[in-house]
Amino acid sequence: MRSSSTSRPWGGSPAVAYPRRSLRIEHDSPSRFLRCAQPDRCRECGNPVEWYDRSIARPVPLHPREVPAAEVPIAYRWHVSSGVAHPADDGRAWCRLAHDLVCPAREAAAAGSALDGLRRVLALNMRRLIDTGAFTPNTPPGRPTADVCRPARPVVQLLYVRYLAANPVDEIQCVAQKRHRDRCMQRLLTADTQMGVWRLVPATATRGQLALPCELMAVFDLTALPYAEQLRWRMQRCSTHAATPSAADLALADWESFDPMLHRAHIHNRLPNHVRRPRLKHHENGAAGS
Repeated sequence: MRSSSTSRPWGGSPAVAYPRRSLRIEHDSPSRFLRCAQPDRCRECGNPVEWYDRSIARPVPLHPREVPAAEVPIAYRWHVSSGVAHPADDGRAWCRLAHDLVCPAREAAAAGSALDGLRRVLALNMRRLIDTGAFTPNTPPGRPTADVCRPARPVVQLLYVRYLAANPVDEIQCVAQKRHRDRCMQRLLTADTQMGVWRLVPATATRGQLALPCELMAVFDLTALPYAEQLRWRMQRCSTHAATPSAADLALADWESFDPMLHRAHIHNRLPNHVRRPRLKHHENGAAGS
């Protein structure tokens, strides 16, 4: 007896089975991302954001949803074209919005009541994430004490450029994608990789600014490592994914160009591996010499 099942739908048209294709990256692609909008969470408030590349500047975090353009001033409107974000109005009824403008962890800008309502919604979500333990706000960095000297955001020098890291050196995570399509949990600094050197160097200025007088800062120097090893750090990949360039990235590299004027709070004038001995009192010194 012939089965009554058929490959044709109820309308009688033949069912075409298209082969499934996985996302891939072309060899000449300027980006290593599988998609233009990289989902992430704001480090200051914990709310979702989407990172977009810009043509001449660093990537920008945008609010994940579109908002009515009539409720947003023209100076704050963004639009996305071909995967690139532009700070301008494209004439449509909907626009994108930079997350920094409505981030509840930052000072509010006088942009209108509509944005104030969105800021309140994000503030409630931030409080909910903190209460449930899903998000811990970053505390402002301070000067290191005598007992603890571990920069939360160290300055790393590689390829003759200084960068400000988002995490301590031993906690910088690989950004590559694993086979199960989740982010690699390996660290860049392991027991099998070459180690950089902490140095005290002058806190020189950049972009034509005046140098800071008589101030030294601790820098994790990687310039003595081979070029391939420094490039691996710049791409923020573990030793395994550095050998597989076809693997995509699931997150943006956390490097930020270091500016001694803007990042003065992250300048530390003592090496992390330096142990400071406690000073002896005068009577103890006299007792020791007698």
